[in-house]
Amino acid sequence: MYSAGSAVSAFNVVITIFVHRNGKTDQATSIDRTWLNSATGTQLWVDLAAPSIPESLILSDTFAFHPLAVEDAMSARQYPKAEAYDGYLYVVLHGIHFQTAEHRFATHDVDFFIGPTYLVTIHDGDSRSIADLREHAARNPKLLAEGPVALFHRIVDAMVDHYRPEVEKLEDRIDGLEDEVFDNATPALVREILAQKRDVSSLRRIITPQRDVVARLARRDFVDISTEMSFRFRDVYDHLVRISDDALTFQDRITGILDAHLSNVSNRLNEVMKVLTIVSTLLFPLTVLTGVYGMNVALPYFPGGDRVQFWWLMGIGAVIVGVMLAFFRRKRWM
Repeated sequence: MYSAGSAVSAFNVVITIFVHRNGKTDQATSIDRTWLNSATGTQLWVDLAAPSIPESLILSDTFAFHPLAVEDAMSARQYPKAEAYDGYLYVVLHGIHFQTAEHRFATHDVDFFIGPTYLVTIHDGDSRSIADLREHAARNPKLLAEGPVALFHRIVDAMVDHYRPEVEKLEDRIDGLEDEVFDNATPALVREILAQKRDVSSLRRIITPQRDVVARLARRDFVDISTEMSFRFRDVYDHLVRISDDALTFQDRITGILDAHLSNVSNRLNEVMKVLTIVSTLLFPLTVLTGVYGMNVALPYFPGGDRVQFWWLMGIGAVIVGVMLAFFRRKRWM
C-alpha cells in the first residue's frame, strides 16, 4: 500500500487518488494493490503533479511499470508518442499555452498510463485540463464509471479544446498585422511579421506529432481502445486536423503579409526614387546653363545690358523646366 499523504507533506507534491466502486467515487489517501485487480470492479485514477524521484516509486513499485516508461514519464520533455506495454498503454501528449512575454507557444508534457482498471497521469502541475476534471471527479461519478480509457479521452479532449483559444489569439494578431502593412508600415513591422511566423512554425511542430498519436488511437492500433472509444478519439483527431490546417493557412497568410509589406516598401522606395530622378533631371539643364554663363570668358549677351542678364537666364531656365515637366506628364512619367 502506498500512502499519498506522507508524500505530500514531506515533499510538497500533490498526489491525488480517486477510487470508483459501487457507483460512487471517493478520494483516497493511499493505494490498495487489490484495486488493480479487475475482479474487484474498482476504477482508479492516480494523478501525480510534479513528482520527484521518491514519488516516482509509485510508478515502479505499486504499478510495476517498465523502467524505460517510468524514465520517460519523469523526464521534463518527451516527444508525443503512444506505446503498448504488457497490460497497459503509455501515451505522451502536450498541453499548450501562449506566453505573451516570451512571444512563443509553451508546452508541458502530460504522461498517461492506461490499464484495465486504472489511469495514472503525470504532469508538471500546470495542466488546466486535469485540474478541471480533478475538481469534478468526486462530485461526478460518471467520470470514472466509464473506465480508464473514457477518462483518458476526456482529458485529451479537454487539452485539445484548450488549443482553440490560443489559436484564435494567434489569428487575431495575424489580422492585426494585415491591417498594419497598409495603414502603418514601419521598419519594425518586419521583425513582428517574422516573430509571428516563428509562432506559427512552433504551433505546427506542436500539433503535427500529437495529431499522429491521436490518429493511432482513432484507428484502434491498440487493443486497449474499444471501437466506441475509437469513435470518440476520431472526433478529437478531427479537431487536431482542423487546427493543423489552420496553422498551415496561417503560414501562407504570414508569407503573403511579408511579401505585401516588402512590395509596399519597394513601391514607396520607387516613388521616392522617381521624385528624386525628376528633380535631378530638371536641375541638369539648369546646371549646364548656369555653368556656361558662369565661366570667366567672353560670351554672347542677351539684349538689355548687364543688369538683365540674370533675368534672361532665370526665364530661360523656367521655360526649360516647364517644357520638361509638360513632356514628362505627357509620357505619364509623373
